[in-house]
Amino acid sequence: MDVYDYESDESECTPKKLKRPTTRRKDPPIKGSKKLSSAVPVPIQHAPSKGTPKTKVLQLCLPKKSLQAERTVTDDFAAAKERLHVSCSLQSLPCRENEFANVLTFVECRIHSQTGGCMYISGVPGTGKTATVKQAISHLQQAVESGELPEFNFVEINGFKLTDPKQAYVSILKQLTEQDATVEHAVSLLEKYFSTKGKKLSTVLLVDELDLLWTQKQQVLYHLFDWPTKSNAQLIILAIANTMDFPERVMMNKISSRLGLTRLAFQPYTFQQLQEIISSRVQDLKLFESDAVQFVARKVAAVSGDARRALDICLRATELAQAEKDRRGMVGMVHVNGALQEMFSSPKIMAMKLCSSYEKYFLKSLVAEFRRTGVEESCFKNIYEQLDGLLRVQGKEVISVAVAIQLAYQLGSMRLVLLQPGKIDILRKIRLNVSTEDVIFALDESV
Repeated sequence: MDVYDYESDESECTPKKLKRPTTRRKDPPIKGSKKLSSAVPVPIQHAPSKGTPKTKVLQLCLPKKSLQAERTVTDDFAAAKERLHVSCSLQSLPCRENEFANVLTFVECRIHSQTGGCMYISGVPGTGKTATVKQAISHLQQAVESGELPEFNFVEINGFKLTDPKQAYVSILKQLTEQDATVEHAVSLLEKYFSTKGKKLSTVLLVDELDLLWTQKQQVLYHLFDWPTKSNAQLIILAIANTMDFPERVMMNKISSRLGLTRLAFQPYTFQQLQEIISSRVQDLKLFESDAVQFVARKVAAVSGDARRALDICLRATELAQAEKDRRGMVGMVHVNGALQEMFSSPKIMAMKLCSSYEKYFLKSLVAEFRRTGVEESCFKNIYEQLDGLLRVQGKEVISVAVAIQLAYQLGSMRLVLLQPGKIDILRKIRLNVSTEDVIFALDESV
């Protein structure tokens, strides 16, 4: 039915044919976006002109079916890739509720009592140690904002980010007092800060990758664990490392005794836990087939139980599925298998699989020595002892030190290991240039 406007001021005699009802004439543009992103009604009100009959307020809304039609598969893939990235922070960490409660209670009690203490947190890489601790600290900072907890200082250092273990003093001082100083001056200022009486805030110090702060004289570790024992320090240390018995095997008695007996061990994730972690991120998107998620969880749990590795595999599988432009928009077994082949078929893994049998024994000896000491580097002498024992157990011919040195040089030329330059061969430091999980995977069915 056509609608005519007889009451317009511009044309009193000739009616004008309108395409729309008069209530939508001269609609102002909607600010903020060009599209409607939700189905919530957006009222548009106009002052009625003279002679125009009163009408109800026009409401523009898109039905839910239209929204679902507009939501493309590409949007789901983009959301999945964002959530599966290891840097994506979640409100809660699945399967780590007990560990979270232990860290939270330990720190909270010492802040309330204004005392110091140390907690040693251990576990293989990818078990959520750092993420759990940071989530607990974030929860405590929210409690401070709501007035439920006294204020405290939070300081974080990471052994990977320090060029030298002694730079830990400079980093702590910078975050605590915003002062720049040399190493020697920083040590004296921190010693004075934690020893002087007076009203001060409690300090929570997170020391990640503790094993990389190890030195020959162990002065850095001694200072770190000696400061909380002072009555006026109010210093709470959360030390994170990969090995459970690192304090007993590596640290001197005077250091391990100061560390105390408060320990928290993070066990590797089981396949059920890995499946829950992946599903918690992408379940509402309905993008992954259940068999695909379960396959990734079982595969990673059998090798290392590393949640980061499982998320990386799912992320790569999502990228492969998106590249195929499948109209179904599902990530299935084909994509997961492709991601696994890429993940575990990198050039370094292929190089390890093609190594000679004695080179593979040398790599296994490296992994065994690193697990024994908790430090991801060792001198050639200790590695050779591991190699000698491994060859005898396997019933293989024992090789000489000179031949073992040649093996180390050969692996170094392939960039599978890193050799310390300028040292006598038998005392030279050696460390892996690949992760221990990759070595275990590559040599699982070898030798």
